[in-house]
Amino acid sequence: MRRLLFIAILLPQLALAQSGEPPAAPLEPISSPYLLKLTGGLMLVVLVIFLLAWLVKRFNLAQQAHGGLIRIVAGVSIGTRDRIVLLQVGNEQILVGLTPGRIEKLHTLAEPLPLAGEGAQATNSFADKINRLMGDRGSS
Repeated sequence: MRRLLFIAILLPQLALAQSGEPPAAPLEPISSPYLLKLTGGLMLVVLVIFLLAWLVKRFNLAQQAHGGLIRIVAGVSIGTRDRIVLLQVGNEQILVGLTPGRIEKLHTLAEPLPLAGEGAQATNSFADKINRLMGDRGSS
């Protein structure tokens, strides 16, 4: 096994020695061609990362993994990192509050709100619906 490894390492060196061509000089680590090559490679890797992130966002691949069982119907930002989101789970709609360290159920709707494009009530904004729900919640 050692002989085979030894031969595998020396075989390319022997081929170079027999060809008569001098081996290519290694690039100096501080030379301009080396730095250009290094910078170009780094830019290519960063470009590929951004391209893949854009593709995932464009084709919504992250949400398709759930199989469509849970959908975000609407959402509104109420602070820099806080949101209120209306989720559709089957035929039930749940209003949840999202904070950086917590998800809290605020309300389960007795009858689902019509989705955009369904019926005449779809013209109301989500903010109006939240205000109405929060007003009903405070009076009880």
